[in-house]
Amino acid sequence: MWPTSYPGMEFQTTRFEAPKEWEIVDLISDLHLQATNKNTFDAWSDYMINTTANAVFILGDLFETWIGDDVLDPISSNDHTKFIFEAKCAEILRETAKKRSIFFMRGNRDFLIGESFSKHCDVTLLNTPTLFEFSGQLYLLSHGDEMCLDDQDYQDFRKKVRSPSWQKKFLSQTLDKRNSIALELRSRSREIQKNKIDFIDVDENFANLCLDETTAQILIHGHTHQPADHQLLKERIRIVLSDWDLDAQPPRGEVLRLQQVKSRIAIHRISLSQSKSIT
Repeated sequence: MWPTSYPGMEFQTTRFEAPKEWEIVDLISDLHLQATNKNTFDAWSDYMINTTANAVFILGDLFETWIGDDVLDPISSNDHTKFIFEAKCAEILRETAKKRSIFFMRGNRDFLIGESFSKHCDVTLLNTPTLFEFSGQLYLLSHGDEMCLDDQDYQDFRKKVRSPSWQKKFLSQTLDKRNSIALELRSRSREIQKNKIDFIDVDENFANLCLDETTAQILIHGHTHQPADHQLLKERIRIVLSDWDLDAQPPRGEVLRLQQVKSRIAIHRISLSQSKSIT
């Protein structure tokens, strides 16, 4: 359950237990893939094909924008040449899924990803949050945006665009119209972020309540683009994933790896800026 002490928080928590044979699990988020950022795409493609992890968990915002699963359908999209980049990303996911399990949690940029995408790319969709058990350890996985409670404007927007009525209306429009709306929303969001004085982080009281409710010891999330390990109450940890931007100076890109080492789980960050491939 989601903590009932926060009225209006209506999220469905799912639970997933890793198969006993898994030894390595990778977690990534906030890649914001787009055709104009080739270096990030190339790094992601190289990582997905070459990682030796048994499973990859993508905790949201794989894409900069996602305007509907029909971008992967040449007939529905009419002019499918506009969505070659999305098709390339889908192909990489399908190829990777032949060798390892891929789990996908929607973020605030790609919340319109649905079952058609899941089937097309052979990935398993996860609710946010998801309680993940790996080798006896419980992890609470989340994109993280729903925990930034001080950003009330965003929470109001999130509630609106996650409603079935808004999504039905949006998806009923042409792809060109949806693309124009998405570009306008991204432009507005950049202006808002540029004018914000204070950085809004995850509400740690809420994070502690979530861990109390689920009995997990470690919360792992993305969204804030502030990679760090935070100590919480009762010796618990909040681990924030890195965003990816291989064009930035210095380049950003990191994989969080959970690995069985004898009778314990080792957690370490692997930087893509230090190594082209992660194996």
